Amino acid sequence: MKNIFLLSFCFLLSCSPGLQKQLTKQVKQAEQELQHHIGIYITEPATGKTVFEWKADKYFTPASNTKVLTFYTCLQVLGDSLPAIRYRENNDSLIFQGMADPSFLNPFVYTNANVFNFLKNHEKPLYFATSATQPQRYGTGWAWDDYPGNYQPERSAFPLYSNLVTVRFSNNVFTIIPPSFTPFVTIGENKKYLEANRSETINRFTVHAPSNGLKSQTEIPFIVNDTTIHQLLQDTLLRKITPVAYSLSRSDKVLFSTPTDSVLKVMMQESDNFLAEQLLLQCALILTDSLTEDAAIRFMQRNYFADIPDALIWKDGSGLSRYNLVTPRSMVNVWKKIVAKRSIPTLLPLLATGGKNGTIANWYKADTPYIFGKTGTLANNHSLSGLLFTKSGKMLVFSYMNSHYPGTATQVRKQMQQIFEYLRNKY
Repeated sequence: MKNIFLLSFCFLLSCSPGLQKQLTKQVKQAEQELQHHIGIYITEPATGKTVFEWKADKYFTPASNTKVLTFYTCLQVLGDSLPAIRYRENNDSLIFQGMADPSFLNPFVYTNANVFNFLKNHEKPLYFATSATQPQRYGTGWAWDDYPGNYQPERSAFPLYSNLVTVRFSNNVFTIIPPSFTPFVTIGENKKYLEANRSETINRFTVHAPSNGLKSQTEIPFIVNDTTIHQLLQDTLLRKITPVAYSLSRSDKVLFSTPTDSVLKVMMQESDNFLAEQLLLQCALILTDSLTEDAAIRFMQRNYFADIPDALIWKDGSGLSRYNLVTPRSMVNVWKKIVAKRSIPTLLPLLATGGKNGTIANWYKADTPYIFGKTGTLANNHSLSGLLFTKSGKMLVFSYMNSHYPGTATQVRKQMQQIFEYLRNKY
């Protein structure tokens, strides 16, 4: 029996250098082929062993991998359901104020009708309290000329419809949602695809029908202000609402809405920037009573990320900011905190799953899914981090970051897939 143990131990020792050598060879070749930089850190939490590392202490642009930081913040700060509105019920009125809840009338997430029914059916006159502190519409380091992109809606204290105008085209007819914006839409000449444009400074839109006439849909952000939100609320609830220059406080009541996990799932699987930004604002509001993402970031840096191997340079909730910087080994550290906070059976359904759903539905395919995590992509930068399950039954936590490649993300993903498959099969 002793000889069998020694033989097994020697096999493990001889196998590990071989794995290291092969992975090093593949990563070097990948960097040379695409003339870019790669950072990797992989650990096995059960043993505390570092499986592989390559430039793990170097900083990379995480892009939407930043949502992993937001995700962990939400796990620490938010409860089972999202806080939707603060309200005060007087003898002759109901005063309400938004709490940055991104789920209200959001077509991209499951939401219950708590808030809608509460406001729609309340017997007293409604007064909309404009927030004392509105969030900045864009985050630090965002691209200002991306304002028409549906991936960059403005942030707000009382979001509606994901702060997007939805344009649908069917049977040669345009449908605008919310319909309040219909009078501000001009129909332009046909284009190859359905297209919607907006003036940079006002809510004026031009839409172009697809030349093929096929049914299609697109979205475009609208400019957010108290006047616009007030009008949308009136038009949606079909009742009079009076705006009032007032701010509610922590002593007022809170109405909760959507289950938190249902929103986190969409944020992580579909990489929804709007959800990430609003959720981090909600965390800041709970922690400091202000709609300032920096407040939530400072709280997390001080209380939960003080032991991170390399300091997080963290500027927003979504990763749209080019100023965010993270090292692979720090990202793995965050994932280990997540695993410690949530059980694997409740965590995995919230994450993008290789070959199954989300942003990696078309990658890392296998009969049994083995990659669960979060992607991050900006021009010339692509990352993936999360959990990898090997054929031998081990769970690994990894971060794989790519920076400054001149080609497409598809080329990078092919390289990553080869390395992940090798790791799944051999470790």
